Amino acid sequence: MAPKVDFKALKAAKDKKKGSNASLAQSESIPNLSNLNLDEVNRTVTGVLTSKRTAKDIKIDGFSMSLTGAELIQDCTIELTIGRRYGLLGQNGSGKSNFLKCLAAREVPIPEHIDLYHLDSEAEPSDRTALEAVIDHLKNEMERLEALEQSIMEDSGPEDERLEAIYERLDEIDPNTFEVRAAELLHGLGFSKTMMARMTKDMSGGWRMRVALARALFAAPTLLLLDEPTNHLDLEACVWLEEYLKNYKKCLVLVSHSQDFLNGVCTNIIWLTHQKLTYYTGNYDTYLKTVAENEVVQMKKYQKEQDDIKHLKEFIASCGTYANLVKQAKSKQKILDKMEADGLTKPVQRERTFQFQFPDCDKLPPPVLPFINVSFAYSGKEEDMLYRNLELSVDCDSRIALVGPNGAGKSTLLKLMTGDLSPTVGVVNRHTHLNIGRYHQHSVDQLDPNKTVLQFFKDTYPNDIATGFSRSEDEWRAFVGKYGISGKMQTTKISHLSDGQQSRIVFAMMCLKKPNLLLLDEPTNHLDIEAIDSLAEAIKKFNGGMVLVSHDFRLIDQVAEQIWVCEDGKVEVWKGDIRSYKKKLAKKMGISL
Repeated sequence: MAPKVDFKALKAAKDKKKGSNASLAQSESIPNLSNLNLDEVNRTVTGVLTSKRTAKDIKIDGFSMSLTGAELIQDCTIELTIGRRYGLLGQNGSGKSNFLKCLAAREVPIPEHIDLYHLDSEAEPSDRTALEAVIDHLKNEMERLEALEQSIMEDSGPEDERLEAIYERLDEIDPNTFEVRAAELLHGLGFSKTMMARMTKDMSGGWRMRVALARALFAAPTLLLLDEPTNHLDLEACVWLEEYLKNYKKCLVLVSHSQDFLNGVCTNIIWLTHQKLTYYTGNYDTYLKTVAENEVVQMKKYQKEQDDIKHLKEFIASCGTYANLVKQAKSKQKILDKMEADGLTKPVQRERTFQFQFPDCDKLPPPVLPFINVSFAYSGKEEDMLYRNLELSVDCDSRIALVGPNGAGKSTLLKLMTGDLSPTVGVVNRHTHLNIGRYHQHSVDQLDPNKTVLQFFKDTYPNDIATGFSRSEDEWRAFVGKYGISGKMQTTKISHLSDGQQSRIVFAMMCLKKPNLLLLDEPTNHLDIEAIDSLAEAIKKFNGGMVLVSHDFRLIDQVAEQIWVCEDGKVEVWKGDIRSYKKKLAKKMGISL
């Protein structure tokens, strides 16, 4: 919910701290350290507003950002234009989420007439219904705008250019249509009328995240900041959200690991790499093509320069001390000095990507995991059955993706496979030598945030004479390094790692078990695109079985050989591939792909 702002206090702070725009931004953010998390306390940001203060477009030069002393972004330009939808890319730990947080906290000088909304956490549990929780934010936003209008009128009078944007925004909000518009958004995100009337304190974290997303879309701010908005959505809601956002008329900055989603939504890409923000026009596929073309040109230029330098140096060396050649040698040296002074082209350097593989396993003969006449209800009552009379089997050759709406029971089916749940009726037989490697959305909760990565592994898997398990510190370093946790990260507290880096630790723990069946429930949440591609390659090379729940169409396309649709108490095999299933979902919503 948007905080109420004391604009008189703001003005007093501005008068007191006249000087750089960066210091002005700090005064506008009204910092309250008791409400800030560790990242916000330890994040240092600089930047100067160079766009017109009354404009809607934002340009900030000299932008740098560091976290706990580590430089994440150095001396860059932030340029955000109305009508553009930016996809923010970068490896896990590069600073994408912190970049959005610093914008949201106005740690850079974003003018106060530009309203923004940052989606990075679920709606708070309360006695407010989903519908009320969505509407509440915009009511508060109206109060903020009216207070801002009054403050500007008192300070600058009715001629101030910022008032026009405020009046446009107030007209756009239109409280007469609040309930209808909010209900439409919630429906698109999978809420029934019953769910809309449920209090948020009675919802799971995933559903409260959808409330927060609906609130962000309902706010429709000038600057919308979304950090992995599809993480708690099913495939149908992902298709709806992609269609909705591709028509967003204002300015959107989006972090997403889904290439499909980035292609459908984005008009521009911002690539955060080597501590720099680089801007590209077009969607994700266009960005890939442009980067590849630029790298070819760069390497040709680099090679030519290196050849020229080699020939110049060889000529200078051949001149020796011959009087008639000294003048020519000096001339060539001047050319060489000028090339170096102007700056030489650097070779293409890509950041190291996360690559790993699942260990080979002993394949088990079928049947490995058969369901025999299985029905299940959490209450145990016949009328509450989530599944009825299931007859299916998972083996070590299986490559299955489970799809279907939220609440249909995809995660429940995985829990029946692991034995976390027992059937109400029927039997799930597990091969006596079945070893399951499981990843789910709460897997990172098993990590100790106060330990370094190395200490956590050494404490969790101690050397044991009885079992013969023994690993030295160097062996642990080599092991975790295979999962993209290398160098300084290995001695960093787990709480200081990004969500994606923590996910890699979970994969390392899975591989220690040497599983022969992988059960993966939303494994791409928090992974960057390169890590997802690496995961896909690891799954394809794995010689055991796999069952996957994911909202990432591209991952499913890469690894799944069968699509199982979980819906209406049944599990049925989809006859086509995941692309045809996406078209079916789009057609159901009246969307043309």
